Parts: sequence; C-alpha cells; structure tokens
Amino acid sequence: MASYKQNKMKQLVGRDSEIKHLQEAIDHDQSELIAIYGRRRVGKTFLVREFYKKNMVFELTGLYQGLMRDQLRNFTTELNTRENRKHKIPKNWFEAFETLKTFLDTKRNAKKKVIFIDEFPWLATPKSKFKMAFENFWNTYCTKRADLIVVICGSAASYMVQNIVYSKGGLHNRITRKIRLLPFTLYETEQFLKHKGLKYTRYDIVKLYMAIGGVPHYLDKLQKGLSVAQNIDYLCFEKDGILYEEFKHLYTSLFEHSEKHLKIIKALSESHKGMSRSELLEKVQMSSGGDFSLKMTELIESGFVSEYNYYKTEKQLSLYRLSDEYSRFYLKYIEKNKKSGTGTWMRIQQKQTYKSWSGYSFETLCLKHIRQIKKGLGIEGVFSNSSSWHNDTTQIDLLIDRDDQIINMCELKFYDSPFSIDKAYYLKIKQNIDAFKVATKTRKAIFPTIVSPFGLNENQYSKEIIQNWLDISCLFEK
Repeated sequence: MASYKQNKMKQLVGRDSEIKHLQEAIDHDQSELIAIYGRRRVGKTFLVREFYKKNMVFELTGLYQGLMRDQLRNFTTELNTRENRKHKIPKNWFEAFETLKTFLDTKRNAKKKVIFIDEFPWLATPKSKFKMAFENFWNTYCTKRADLIVVICGSAASYMVQNIVYSKGGLHNRITRKIRLLPFTLYETEQFLKHKGLKYTRYDIVKLYMAIGGVPHYLDKLQKGLSVAQNIDYLCFEKDGILYEEFKHLYTSLFEHSEKHLKIIKALSESHKGMSRSELLEKVQMSSGGDFSLKMTELIESGFVSEYNYYKTEKQLSLYRLSDEYSRFYLKYIEKNKKSGTGTWMRIQQKQTYKSWSGYSFETLCLKHIRQIKKGLGIEGVFSNSSSWHNDTTQIDLLIDRDDQIINMCELKFYDSPFSIDKAYYLKIKQNIDAFKVATKTRKAIFPTIVSPFGLNENQYSKEIIQNWLDISCLFEK
C-alpha cells in the first residue's frame, strides 16, 4: 500500500490533508460517498482524477447548460466506452442508474472502485429528478457493497452548499467525507512553483500571492523567465491574460443570483479592518434574514470571505473580511487600469498607494496562516483562540489568547527590509496595550509580537517592548 500511495503523490503537489482523506476511503472496509466542493479553478477534478486514476471505473461530467437528454446521452457514451458495447440512451435517470448498477455488478472484487460524478449540479437539470435518482442509487445499492467510492464534485457553490453539504433530503447524513477544497497555502504555492521550475524568493511569492492568491489554475499560467511583476502584468493587465476578465465569470459561474454576492464582495473590498454583520447589511442595503445568511454561508464555504471572532464580546460579534486575493486585487487595480497598456503593474507597484494596500493585504494573508504563526511562536501545543479587536482609536488585527495566561498582540507589517520601531511606534504599541487592558479588563500578560517579511531590526525600543518576532519563513511552514 505504501508504494501505491507514493506513486500517486508524485503526481500531486500539496493537498496533504485531502490526500489523507482520499486514502482513508481506499483503506476503509465500507463504501464511501465523498463530496468535494470549492471555487472553480481550484483543482477539484485534477485531484480526484490523479489520485484515483488506478481505481476509476466510471466517470461522468455534467454538461454546462445541457438539457436532460444531452446529459443522458453523455452518460451513455461514457458507459459504452467503459464496457466497449452499445447501450440505448435511457429514458430517465432512474433507468440510467439501473444500467450503471448492472455494469458495476460485473466488477466485484476486493479492490476499491471509484465512481466519479463531476459537475454534479449541471446534471441536476429542472424536472430531471437526477438528485432523487442518485440518492436512490446510493441508498439502495452502494451502501450494500463495501468496495465502492462515489465521489461527487461541483463548482456551482450555491447548489453544492444547499443541496449537498447542508442537505436535509435523501443525502442528509449520507455523505461520509466532505472535502472543502481551498486555494493553496503559501507552503503549497511554493511547492507548486518549484514543481514548475519557477525560482522566486519567498518575498516575491508573498507579493504574487497577495495579487492572485493560491489558485492552482492561475499559478499554472505563470511564465518561466518572467519576474513576479512581469507575470502579474501579463496575467492581469494584458487583454489576453486569463485574469483580465476572470472576475466577470467567477461569481456568475458559482452562485445563483450572483449580483447579491457581488454586492457583498464589493462592500467588503472597501473595508480594511473587516465589517460586522450590521455594518455589512447597511452597506449592501439587504435585510437580515435567511437570504443574506445563505449568501454569506456560500461565500465563506467557497473561500471568498472569512469570518473572524471579535475578542470576547458579550454578543460574540464576528468580523467579515474579503479573503480572496484576486477579487481584492481586481477591484482595486485591474478594473480601474484596463486601458493603461503594457507595463501597467510595473508602474503601479512603485506608487505609495500600493505600499498602503499591500500592508492591508499582508494582514489578510497572515490571518489565513494563523496556524503557521502559532507554530513559529512555538505555541502550537498550547490551546488558544484567535481574534481581532478595535475601538474608536485602536485597531488590533490579530490576538492570540493562550491558555497559559498570555496574549500575543500581533503587529503584521509588510516592509521590504527588517522592520524598525522608532519612538513614535513604541509609544503607539504601549497605548494599544493600555487601551486593550482597560477595555477588556484582562489579567493576562500581553506579548507584543511582530510579523514582517524580513523580521525585526532590533534597537532600544524593540528590545524594551517586543517579546516575539517572526519573518515570513514562518508563513511557509507545512
């Protein structure tokens, strides 16, 4: 089994946690129903095909905007290819799954067999009863066998969240594993770029990540021999670059009534510290009800928005933050500079506005890598909660509240050299600590902590007040 697993992993970069789940399904002595969901371009199909290629016995991919008869014809073509014979096109999905059962009956041995249904939502056309037929196939056939792995996958987030992940119908509590596939972390991004032969410094990778994120399809389009700035210019500002118009299709392909999702995304893109639910509702002019909650759930589950706790409030407030790097970058720079021509990004990144923007983007990047920061601080074994806090005069983006009676008050600073603390900043940190202690009445020790690309330039002020500091190497931890 070890060599079998290793052969698979040579073809995949990153995704260690997801690979573990897929391998466990192989090793399990019962049939499994696995749901994989996430934004488009994130590598769902590649992961399943690559890892399960030696176990795949049937694969069906939904046709975008295909009618029921088109989908059934596609189903029959796949079955004919697998069996090397000609089946008639079934009249409905119940008949189709009966045919699939007959095919699977010919394949009975100890080896796990994978049935992969990709773009599941596209198959569920109106009045087709596809989902009902599939539920019946799983509940009455697959569960009686111990050698099947059925993987369902889809990019249409609205459908996957409502009908699969939080299903209250025939699939309720039937999903044995749910894999929410998110963009690569910095560690996975670095591994992917090395796999492509792109040799960038970690500082360059951070700048790249803040512009296009860790979406594998985007990273795969980077050209060897170009700098990070040149690649961003090519992908985002040249009219033929894949990210020049990607934003137009991104949300419409994922969500029903995507205009509401876009209103939320655009509102959050204008906030640096994040927004509370009430602030966001007021900004987007939506009522606080099930529809808004559903839209937020879909955006969070798809990885576009992140929810952060606000430090120990009576109402347990949350702050919502736009966490999709490409969306933030598009709304800030690409949308407004589409007619600026070649070299646009080379010029923009020299401006002071970029330096300010990159500071906020670095904060968001750090908040997506809190586990790595805890590991860098050597406190991964200490139970802790992460949150943010602010009042009228003070903004603290990351507090790590530890069970060993310490709170790390993290300052997240994006600079191209070691960060230096002068007297003014020293006094600001002291004021932040005092304001936080007075407002929260905490008795825990406060450890001011700096996270900056090149670490800290130690001087009299830093030695007196800073307890811990980290450079970006910590963010690239596995």
